[in-house]
Amino acid sequence: MKPLYNIATKIAEKALPLAGRFNEKLKLFTEGRKSVFNELEEKINPNEEYLWFHAASLGEFEQALPIIEEIKKEFPKYKILVTFFSPSGYENKKNHPLADVITYLPLDTRKNAKRFLKLVKPKILFFIKYEIWPNFMAEIKKRNIQSLLISGAFRENQIYFKPYGGFMRKALQTFDHIFVQNEASIALLKNIGFNNTTLSGDTRFDRVSRQIQYDNKLEFAENFIDKKTCLVAGSTWPEDEELLIPFINETSEKLKVIIAPHEIKEEKINALEHKIKKKSIRYSQRESRDLKSYDVLILDTIGLLGKIYSYANIAYVGGAAGTTGLHNILEPATFGIPVVIGENYTKFPEAGKLRQLAGLYSVANAEEFSNITNKLITDKDFREKTGMIAGHFINSNTGATRSVMNYLKTLPDFAKVS
Repeated sequence: MKPLYNIATKIAEKALPLAGRFNEKLKLFTEGRKSVFNELEEKINPNEEYLWFHAASLGEFEQALPIIEEIKKEFPKYKILVTFFSPSGYENKKNHPLADVITYLPLDTRKNAKRFLKLVKPKILFFIKYEIWPNFMAEIKKRNIQSLLISGAFRENQIYFKPYGGFMRKALQTFDHIFVQNEASIALLKNIGFNNTTLSGDTRFDRVSRQIQYDNKLEFAENFIDKKTCLVAGSTWPEDEELLIPFINETSEKLKVIIAPHEIKEEKINALEHKIKKKSIRYSQRESRDLKSYDVLILDTIGLLGKIYSYANIAYVGGAAGTTGLHNILEPATFGIPVVIGENYTKFPEAGKLRQLAGLYSVANAEEFSNITNKLITDKDFREKTGMIAGHFINSNTGATRSVMNYLKTLPDFAKVS
């Protein structure tokens, strides 16, 4: 399988630039990687020591952030390098202040892996959740670089647990230690001979639990909501909007709705606006408008959703109505509010757990969404109890970051620093 993997990677390396001519995201994917090694040569200081964090995209970067923050406090001598696989992660976070260098990860070829590691010479690397690249891992092993997998989440149908998955199991064996989110992952890894594991939980709980301590005040949101019940729909896709729009258009309740689409594209925002019959306004049009007179506010910007959730009485989190993947339910839950999602969430164990606790509700269609949302609006006691469960769920699952930091302090170089 490994030779086939290398052939496929080489084909992708040649084919992606051509595909990028017809797809903006693929264009960013290929164009961004053209300058990676030049950037590293320019930005990496050979006299400094680097800790390397790799995240697939935005969600994984959020999992890395609590650890980066703690390292900055406890081990300030180290510089931080962050790499992304996807354009959505890199384009949104390429100027993040906590990292010293941020770039794309080159495609996983042996040549790229050797060149990258020769330039960076990381003291230790942290791969987040799913990111395991065989050629990089093989080269990391050759160079005896300490490597950790953080917030890992494993499922029985993954390649590591298949008869033909030997080359990926070998890549997984490279990690000196694996921190996982749940007991199921521990059991799966144990079945294939892995004992270098710790049940740490998910660092996202630590990340979102801190949001409540920050200044979340947004004057425009207060003006728009005007002390009425507020539904915030975050990271929505068209499939999610099919659940939301009928309810928004038909409800007679005094309800304010804030929608934060996942894709901020003019044609997508236009299509959304045309579906909404209630009086709506975009965030970009808010100046000199009486926001209190509008029913729906569309966030045609990024970076505000975490704070916006602090104003919600009910949250709908997008991604699970279709197949794009459920977005972060922990962000609204940390504020102690009920969460509603679509039906496709089996790959997201945190959603399943919170649903079992009755702090989250899953809906399959517009009628189900209308029924649960009406109950949450009209029954204040039910809404507050559901929200309390969600908030407690966050508070009772923090601590993953400390688990990783305690492990780091057992390593000779980090023990010396501390």
